[in-house]
Amino acid sequence: MKLPAVEQPGRYAGLYVYDFGEWTAVGYTASEIAVLLESEEYTQGQVYRIERVSPDGQMELRGISRERFQLESGMFFNRNELDAARTDFADLVRASEATPPPTRAFVHLADRGPEVDRARYVVALIYPAEHDDDMARWLLDVKYAGGDLVEGGISHVSNYYGETHELLERQQVWSSDSIQSRGAEEVLRSVRRAVQR
Repeated sequence: MKLPAVEQPGRYAGLYVYDFGEWTAVGYTASEIAVLLESEEYTQGQVYRIERVSPDGQMELRGISRERFQLESGMFFNRNELDAARTDFADLVRASEATPPPTRAFVHLADRGPEVDRARYVVALIYPAEHDDDMARWLLDVKYAGGDLVEGGISHVSNYYGETHELLERQQVWSSDSIQSRGAEEVLRSVRRAVQR
């Protein structure tokens, strides 16, 4: 795979490369990659995230499976006491307002009921699975310390959706993307451009 030369290479860290097979394009956002993967014509491409970029323009890439863009992952902050869980929920929402997370996410406060054999209350932070590392870094950066027991991952999201619980509070939180994603029509129209931004 041959990558095109880019100006100001440092601004590409965290963006994506899409290998179409016959050509490669650099500079997609995660939302734009999802558009390509959902299109019939380009669904077979290979996705790479640009992890680091050296000053000379060399890019360190990490391959990403197509499936990760269709899955949700999450972090689950478990508490035995409702007041502590409510505080965790409020702290997480407040942190996302002060320092927006790297991607959109849902925050839930749920009651699993008195008959569960584990913590009754949970604050769930659910987001696109591709952003697992980014969200973990963000939680550390904002010094969030909720839960007596913390669990996370794709399977925990599936378990959470499958279990019986009462949703007490919910909030959608938004990222403050420094790079705005383009609409599907524009993404598909520009696939032959080697440098997307």
